[in-house]
Amino acid sequence: MSIHDGRVLALGLTLLLVAACSGGSDAPPAGQTGAVSNEQRPAGTIPIPGQEGQMPSGHPPMGGSGKLVWSVPEGWSGQPPASNMRYAQYSVAGPGGAGECVVFYFGPNQGGDAMSNARRWAGQFSQPDGRSSLDLMAVEQLEGTVVPVQVVAVTGTYEGGMTMTAEPAQPKAGYMLLGGIAQGADAPWFFKFTGPEETVRAQRDAFVEMMSSIRVEG
Repeated sequence: MSIHDGRVLALGLTLLLVAACSGGSDAPPAGQTGAVSNEQRPAGTIPIPGQEGQMPSGHPPMGGSGKLVWSVPEGWSGQPPASNMRYAQYSVAGPGGAGECVVFYFGPNQGGDAMSNARRWAGQFSQPDGRSSLDLMAVEQLEGTVVPVQVVAVTGTYEGGMTMTAEPAQPKAGYMLLGGIAQGADAPWFFKFTGPEETVRAQRDAFVEMMSSIRVEG
């Protein structure tokens, strides 16, 4: 085998390894910024204007540092992020047991487009009747916000997410996800609220109020 052939083989094995490890992660593929076409969008979903790092036509420029800030709902407990992938995280008490809301920001032009992430979140749930969670995912574009904000909701058996150990995440039946995607000046910010369905539903209004409060620092 020539040196050139060896390099090609090594590159191919590396790409296969990356592809195998990407499923089920909270992190989108690095550098993913390509938009999803209208034909690829699930029925009932709405594209976010400016989802590739640009603000919608006619939207006022974002001033300040470009960092997004928000009002934390009453009763939500801030915690030190469990990994350096997390920008912030909160423990959320509720009638069904504690839930968790995690905020991700991956850097300028990183994180992928809104619908790719919504589809990935839906793919972390399975349904008792075998239906696709993607078909059941609800998407709402919030009105009157400072930056474009989309809220995603899906229920079922939660099989995704990351653990802080080598053990894989255990499926959790009767779970719900509220996902918020806020368009920053240079990339989206992702808010992932998961927990027992009873808890997440009880906190839905608080989550939407938090997403509606998002503004640019400065």
